[in-house]
Amino acid sequence: MPRPDLTLTPAGPALAPRYRAHPTRPVGLTAQPRNPYLRLFAVPGARAFTVGSMVARLPVGMFGISAVIMVAARYDSYALAGAVTATALGAGALTGPWIARLIDRYGQARVAVPASVHAVLGRLLLVLLVHERAPAWTLFLVTALTATLPNTGGMSRARWAHLLRGDPDALHTASAFEQAGDELCFMLGPVLAALVCSAFFPEAGTLVAAVLHLGGILLFTGRRATEPPVAPRTSDGSPLRAPGMAPLLAVFLATGAVFGSLEVVALAFVDGPVAGPVLALQAAGSCAAGLLYGRVRRTARLHTCLAAMTVLMSMPLLAATTGSLLALAAGLLVAGMATAPTMVTGMALVQRLTPESQLNEGMTLAVTALLAGVSAGAAAGGWAADHSPFPAFGFLLPTAAALLALALCAATGVGRRA
Repeated sequence: MPRPDLTLTPAGPALAPRYRAHPTRPVGLTAQPRNPYLRLFAVPGARAFTVGSMVARLPVGMFGISAVIMVAARYDSYALAGAVTATALGAGALTGPWIARLIDRYGQARVAVPASVHAVLGRLLLVLLVHERAPAWTLFLVTALTATLPNTGGMSRARWAHLLRGDPDALHTASAFEQAGDELCFMLGPVLAALVCSAFFPEAGTLVAAVLHLGGILLFTGRRATEPPVAPRTSDGSPLRAPGMAPLLAVFLATGAVFGSLEVVALAFVDGPVAGPVLALQAAGSCAAGLLYGRVRRTARLHTCLAAMTVLMSMPLLAATTGSLLALAAGLLVAGMATAPTMVTGMALVQRLTPESQLNEGMTLAVTALLAGVSAGAAAGGWAADHSPFPAFGFLLPTAAALLALALCAATGVGRRA
């Protein structure tokens, strides 16, 4: 604000603006960018914490594939590698809501930093054990006891909810951007992990992921001006008790089965070095759709998004019946376009149903349900890939899971309740 000048009037000295106001613009208002994302990152501190959040989230897509590569290389057993990775997912599903509850009670920086340090030290210990070919039980023990990675995406969404309170359009854009960022991290993470492990040594992927995560968390939590204050607790119970929350988590569980089954079935169908890039097209479609979805002013209803997902998930099935790899790649790209709008809408419902003092815990419960569905869908997809009566049979599973999610949403009316 320019300092006002004194000017003489018949009544004596008075304040007068130094600069003449624009004739068509109210005094004190400046032109806002038309692009909603440019307006979003005009918020003070938004760029810095977003960079930290993305850097911290990228390793989430790296840890799993890095663990598989290094364990399989040292122990010559993909079964052991898969079991260790599954242990990490299961332990994370148990500890995630507990860590999120601590974040809600004591703040992001006070909890996320020590939780990340503990998790990174555990990953480094796992690298040492694998390198020395320690007994297999030690791998499971270390993996289970150090699964304390905080939900960085949930903390970032909580910051946007705090900064954009009272502006639902901007919050919708922020949610869409966060979902697109998730898709980008899960698309690039496995590729980066495989590249680093192959270029250097099997443990290199885990080491790089550990450094990136800890550096990102320190950058993210270091932006204290954007950290939401600890809200007074209005409920001592779990967010699961909030009306409509349990049915919504059931929808997330079925939605996760869509993603898990599609990934395994597509990998089994392609079965070659191009499987990863082909599968990455689904995440690319979701990322692009998320950014486009963030530009609209209104959020679609959850059952509308799930209906679109059910229809679009039939595209890989139709493409697989042709036997063409290019057709399957196009089908996966189209199918992915329903992912981000569905997740943005679902997470928006979680934020509405969860008390403000339990927001991180509520979003972590949603992610936990989603990951549980991914695990169940991956198991079902693996069974279908081994026992399919015809090559495209497995692609029935994602469509069936999407239809189940739509039926649960319609039967419970969870979107209308929120």
